[in-house]
Amino acid sequence: MRILSPLLEDLTNELAFTTSRSSGPGGQNVNKVNSKVTLRWNVQDSSISTEQKEIILAKLHAQITKEGALILTAQDSRSQLENKEAVLLKLSQLITKAFTQPKKRKATKPGKAARQSRLNKKKLHSDKKKWRQKPE
Repeated sequence: MRILSPLLEDLTNELAFTTSRSSGPGGQNVNKVNSKVTLRWNVQDSSISTEQKEIILAKLHAQITKEGALILTAQDSRSQLENKEAVLLKLSQLITKAFTQPKKRKATKPGKAARQSRLNKKKLHSDKKKWRQKPE
C-alpha cells in the first residue's frame, strides 16, 4: 500500500517561524535586520497520520531533534520573505523526498560482445604475464 505524503497547506498552522540576525557578509543590513528564518515543526505532535509520522521520523531522523521537532533554517537572501519561502521550499522537498519510493532494480546480464571483450582482455593479460616468465 502506498502512503501519500502530507500536503504543505495542511501543515501551515503547525509550523512555527522565528527570525534572527543572519550571519555572513551584508554590511549594516546584517546588524540591523532579522532576515534569517528558522522553521520548527513538531512531527510527533502533528495532525498527520501515524503511518506518515513513522515514515518521516525514519527517513529524516538526522534532521529531527530528540523532542521530535524538525528544524530548518534559511539565510541566503537579505529579504526575510525570500528566506521564509526558501525554508518552506526546503520542507516541501524534504517531505517529497521522504515519500518517494526508489525504483526497483532490474537484473541484467552482460551482452555477448561484453563477454567476448572481457575474455580477450584476460587472454592478453595472460600472454603478457607468460612473456615475463623465464623460459623452461
